[in-house]
Amino acid sequence: MTKHYTLSAAKRERAGKGVARALRREMKVPAVIYGDGKPPVGISLPAKEATIEYHKGHMFTTLCDMTVDGAKHLVLVRDVQTHPVTDRIEHIDFMRVTEKTKIRVMVPVEFINHDECKGIATDKGTLNVVRHEIEMFCQAQSIPEQITVDLKGFEIGDAIKISHVKLPNGVAPTITNRDFTIATIVEPKAYVEEIPTTAPEATEVPATAQKAPDAAAAAGGDKKDGKK
Repeated sequence: MTKHYTLSAAKRERAGKGVARALRREMKVPAVIYGDGKPPVGISLPAKEATIEYHKGHMFTTLCDMTVDGAKHLVLVRDVQTHPVTDRIEHIDFMRVTEKTKIRVMVPVEFINHDECKGIATDKGTLNVVRHEIEMFCQAQSIPEQITVDLKGFEIGDAIKISHVKLPNGVAPTITNRDFTIATIVEPKAYVEEIPTTAPEATEVPATAQKAPDAAAAAGGDKKDGKK
């Protein structure tokens, strides 16, 4: 990995919730640098710069050239705590990185050559992604930006597994006990027209429209009853 980003920070001697709240009111982010067998160092970062880098989405896989009161540190973000409502950054953990540092890191998956995939381009199938990220074990200074999956030659029904992927040197998946699936090529969904299965309801005749008893017959019946 060759791309780095830069941040400048100030060392802070005190720690605690009160200090952290005071820093946030000053639009700063409390943080810590640890690792490499050295004591942890408390620092504070400008909230604006830290937030910009965080929302770029690369902080967990890209090294940072950190300057703390003139001292240089090569670090990698290992944890970012955010506010549950505002999503504002509240704390960052940085780990010191050397040539010997090896870490577990989630690396995004990139799919290429969709137009050369028979199952997609010719047979109109769909790419069903099982893993958008893969946890890898590698040197901290050689984290790949992405894992590239070549779709060329795959057909409908095929499962694309980790064994189909050419990984960079020194990079290996943390799952080693099986050849896990990254994606599959599935059949296109057929369009099925919905046809009503229930018969139309019979039209009910309003009670007022029903045939009334014959008035003359009713009257005749009354006369007969009277003669008796």
